[in-house]
Amino acid sequence: MKAVVNTDFHFPGQVSKYTGKVRDVYSIGEDLLVMVTTDRISAFDVVLPEGIPYKGQVLNQIASKFLDLTTDILPNWKLAAVDPMVTVGWRCEPYKVEMVVRGYLAGHAWREYKAGKRTLCGVPLPEGMVENQRFPEPIITPTTKAAEGHDEDISKEEIIAQGIVSREEYEQLERYTRALFQRGTEIAASKGLILVDTKYEFGKRDGRIILMDEIHTPDSSRYFYAEGYEERLRKGERQKQLSKEFVREWLMAGGFQGQEGQKVPEMTPAVVSGITDRYIELYEHITGEPFVRAESEDVAARIEKNINDFLKTRV
Repeated sequence: MKAVVNTDFHFPGQVSKYTGKVRDVYSIGEDLLVMVTTDRISAFDVVLPEGIPYKGQVLNQIASKFLDLTTDILPNWKLAAVDPMVTVGWRCEPYKVEMVVRGYLAGHAWREYKAGKRTLCGVPLPEGMVENQRFPEPIITPTTKAAEGHDEDISKEEIIAQGIVSREEYEQLERYTRALFQRGTEIAASKGLILVDTKYEFGKRDGRIILMDEIHTPDSSRYFYAEGYEERLRKGERQKQLSKEFVREWLMAGGFQGQEGQKVPEMTPAVVSGITDRYIELYEHITGEPFVRAESEDVAARIEKNINDFLKTRV
């Protein structure tokens, strides 16, 4: 199966196309967005040179499932999953922050902590913690949503003081974030997993706060296996995890962290195949369902047909 790394469609009523790190988003008329989750993969805010077959399908189908499982908490942008790699939904006005929520000291938070920082995004961190230890309560560490380059850590008070989000709306975003994280934590636990941290994006439509984009995927979230977690923590061993962190670790081991002058290690067919396998593994663990590879001789043609067929129903 060949990875889908670029799309160039022209749909009836198409207004514009936005190319993100992973997604190609087509605006249709005033109200609709067609989000194609490609097989591109990014790390350290850099799109890597090789695509990962089936990654787009994995991300799109996990996000679609979790959007459906959280509609009782708040409405979301999804209208329909029209293809294994495509979701169509409502256009929203996005908030210019990403709500990152962390249940454990891992990843970026651990790197900051190890460097001696005891405050992250204005949130005080307890002394004496070790990598991958659970926080007493989940913490919210928002970032600014950068159009290009790195998202930047920012505190709640800075967000409000800069007028990025009003205090009232920000506190509602926090409540939604905690409720979504609790739901994700419960679902993960039922599958023998720990939801370590994740991020959510929100927007507004018709005066209401709407959940946007992806949710609880391996690109936006970090998962540990619950079995053996305590023993590994006690021994200071690395946790067995399902997330994109293994890609970052592979890059760091090869001397790449997205800094100027650094070169991405060679992505051999074996490396690419291994990453595909890890994404499928996460899909099957978090959904509890076997992953069915959407095989097609011409994936782009299939995607285009399925989107056009859906758009005809909206006329």
